[in-house]
Amino acid sequence: MSLTLTAQDKITMRTAAWGSVSLMAAADAAGKPHRAATHGSIALASATGLTGHVLAEWPKGVNLRGKSVAELADVVLPALTAAMSLLNKQDPAEAVNFRRTVVVAIEAAARTHQGDPRPPVAEMLRKITAALDAA
Repeated sequence: MSLTLTAQDKITMRTAAWGSVSLMAAADAAGKPHRAATHGSIALASATGLTGHVLAEWPKGVNLRGKSVAELADVVLPALTAAMSLLNKQDPAEAVNFRRTVVVAIEAAARTHQGDPRPPVAEMLRKITAALDAA
């Protein structure tokens, strides 16, 4: 199946993916947020398929600024659900690729410490995964 994405669809996907990494870094603010952002970003930059091409483009139009984690989550979590809904309708295989890409990125961001992630990081993992699965 051929997938046709509008410019807005691509912005939604980028907002969802890159925003997820930003949320993970914010959740680890007391720990190693820069390391979380780095590991998550490397995972996103390693994406393949259409998802990899979309995420590799310059993120023009993506706004991940907010005065709080709550403001960022208000943008990113709905974008995750919207991206999954869009991809599920047009190309379920690419939806799986997008979901796996985001999950690998947030898991990479969460593994900046030895052992289990801290409670705020674990909760953000849960919220992001729930938003992906809400579609």
